Amino acid sequence: MTVGRGYIGNEVLKIGELASLANVTKRTVDYYTNMGLLKAERSSSNYRYYSVEELERLRRIEEYKRKDLSLEDIKELLKPNSKSPYVIEETGLQLKNKINDLNEELREIISLLKKDEKNELHLKKQISHESITLIQSLLVLLI
Repeated sequence: MTVGRGYIGNEVLKIGELASLANVTKRTVDYYTNMGLLKAERSSSNYRYYSVEELERLRRIEEYKRKDLSLEDIKELLKPNSKSPYVIEETGLQLKNKINDLNEELREIISLLKKDEKNELHLKKQISHESITLIQSLLVLLI
């Protein structure tokens, strides 16, 4: 399929534009394209054009490289419905980060409770029922 510049409904980027937006070289984009990590459409004049989705994909590739993953592992990760250990690990890391954020919020609330025991009822009115339930659940997990 060939595309034209400014293809209606889909913004397309030349290789240099894609490379610049992702802070990589054109040679890197070319290498990833040849490996099958990125997909380009060719124009009638044989220029390569990349969709905005490929820009996001390129940014994810670079993020995985910063985590010291090989390009072959990255290629596996980017496959739809990949059951790669890295996908599972990344999901676990996201959950761990969320739990850490919640733990930090819990520590702040506990600190406020300790400082403000006299006005405990006032603080309880400020915290929603759902938050109290979540705090109780987290406390059970921490114990």
